[in-house]
Amino acid sequence: MLVIGENINASNRSVAKALARRDRPFLQDLARAQAVAGADFIDVNAGMEKGSCEQQMATMEWLVEVVQAATDKPLAIDSDIPGVIEAALHKYRGERLIINSVTAEPEKLDSIGSLTAGRKAWLVALAMGNNGMPKDIEERLAACELIMTHLTRLGVKAEQIFFDPLLFPIAVDTSQGLVTLKTIDQIKSRYPEARTVLGLSNISYGLPNRRLVNRAFLLMAAYAGLDAVILNPLDAKMMSFIKVADMLTGKGTPRGYIRAHRKGILVD
Repeated sequence: MLVIGENINASNRSVAKALARRDRPFLQDLARAQAVAGADFIDVNAGMEKGSCEQQMATMEWLVEVVQAATDKPLAIDSDIPGVIEAALHKYRGERLIINSVTAEPEKLDSIGSLTAGRKAWLVALAMGNNGMPKDIEERLAACELIMTHLTRLGVKAEQIFFDPLLFPIAVDTSQGLVTLKTIDQIKSRYPEARTVLGLSNISYGLPNRRLVNRAFLLMAAYAGLDAVILNPLDAKMMSFIKVADMLTGKGTPRGYIRAHRKGILVD
């Protein structure tokens, strides 16, 4: 399973302060720690609620340069503003790239889809459109169909698309865990060349012992067909669960699991 490290995100108060102060060492340490912990991609999000688009563009350009100087791990450029994504791409030197994210809104599909096609990047596509967060499977799949049709018309291949089926807090609606799992299954059935991704921690929002909930849901999502996950890779037990999930679903092997055990990176 592909792991996207989520920790450099302006929604985190300490990261927002570091971005405002241009605290290079703090952010670079955070990037290195995620890389060492096993993240395949480092997500970078410079979104600021009070900042203008121009300010976000400038901050994202700086952030991309800072993180690239700290690690050679590829990046996930995280913004829903096409101008911010484009600014980041001007500074990005890597070959592998994830753009996170787009929805079924035609205007965003045109702009962000064109950037994706031009860079041959992978693209996270949220299963939602103009009407906000859909609560049932049918609405999510309808959004996925619009996204797939629009993006392939722009030259984006199905294998470049990572559908995010959306994950609501289970504390708000107890049906949503199963809705998300069934949506993953349906996406994998309808679009076998496309892939799926989740922001895992959403499931446990508002609950105590959140990591316990996250780890349990990870195994369920892996069984449903999850290909990638956005999470905190510094959670060593969660990273161990990913090794187990890959082995049990055939994406990994017992030999790989044993190697990880011998290296001492598995946590019970």
